[in-house]
Amino acid sequence: MQTLPSHGEPITGSGPHYDRAKEAKEFDETKAGVKGLVDSGVAKVPRLFIHPLENLHDLSPDTDGPATGLEVPIIDMMGYRDSRRRDVVNDLCRASETWGFFQIINHGVPVDAMDGMLEAVKKFHEQPEGMKREWYSRDDAKKFRYYSNGDLFRSKAATWKDTIWFDFSRGVLDPEAVPLLCREPVFEYERHIEKLKISLSELLSEALGLDSDYLGDIECMKSKRMAGHYYPICPEPELTIGTINHSDASFLTLLLQNHHGGLQVRHQNQWIDVSPVPGAILANIGNFMQLVSNDKFKSVEHRVLARRARPRVSVACFLLPGEMQKSYGPIKELLDENNPPVYREISFTDYFGYYLSSGNGLSGESVLPHFRVSESK
Repeated sequence: MQTLPSHGEPITGSGPHYDRAKEAKEFDETKAGVKGLVDSGVAKVPRLFIHPLENLHDLSPDTDGPATGLEVPIIDMMGYRDSRRRDVVNDLCRASETWGFFQIINHGVPVDAMDGMLEAVKKFHEQPEGMKREWYSRDDAKKFRYYSNGDLFRSKAATWKDTIWFDFSRGVLDPEAVPLLCREPVFEYERHIEKLKISLSELLSEALGLDSDYLGDIECMKSKRMAGHYYPICPEPELTIGTINHSDASFLTLLLQNHHGGLQVRHQNQWIDVSPVPGAILANIGNFMQLVSNDKFKSVEHRVLARRARPRVSVACFLLPGEMQKSYGPIKELLDENNPPVYREISFTDYFGYYLSSGNGLSGESVLPHFRVSESK
């Protein structure tokens, strides 16, 4: 297998003699991903993956993070259809306004389906290089593909993860397009997530003070795309990162994670570890939900650390509009003279284009301010 040049100095990913484009191309052409580097026995993080100091200044990759005493809210959905509905709605409202992140339990997705999905992602990524090479692609039109670093040729530094991508956004995903290894678990999990999506759409509508079918009627979470991430063990986690700090472009993201940690969320100007809770699904508010809620619900920064011990596996389900060209703005029912619109109307296609070209995926900076009413004048 072709490997990348390594080094022994803690330098940044730039320099007068460093050809980043060449190294990125060489890495991509291996079609082996970061896991391939680890399997080849690489003992140093290649320069391509070394991040600038501003991305690394407050990492704690060899611990469980700072003991802040703060924990992401855990919301019990038991009884949300009847006796406890008002309690669940209130809990969701508080968490969405203050944290933008919450872990939900008793959500109706069977543990077997969750474990099966995680195991399928793990098995795919841990196959020998030659077994998964045929699925490697950067073609966005493919409904299933395997790749490493979607922004490899645009970012300042690559991240320490590989991904498999399932696109459910344009009609039904053909099972034949998905590798047999993970086909059954993926579609089983997706069926349950579809039901949970509908329930959360209703509950979040009520949390905004709207009719339960409001978000469903405007189809803001009608489609979904799923990413199965694999974060291999890293020999020098202090030099790189699993996922750069960012906030999601989606309306809502539902995240499944194994028990090896590494995810952090920014809260009260500090990074908080999101400790995995058995049986829980993590939900976080996306940028578009913050936009339509006129800043009532918050989309917040989060990141994933690279770690020396044990690989991290996660499955992110991004809930997106049914029609990408449809314009969305602050919900009119939430506006009055004391609460004027903060953002202008924008389609998800235009928003995401700006997101990719100048925002989160590259620098970790939020792109929401660009769409504020004052910015459009």
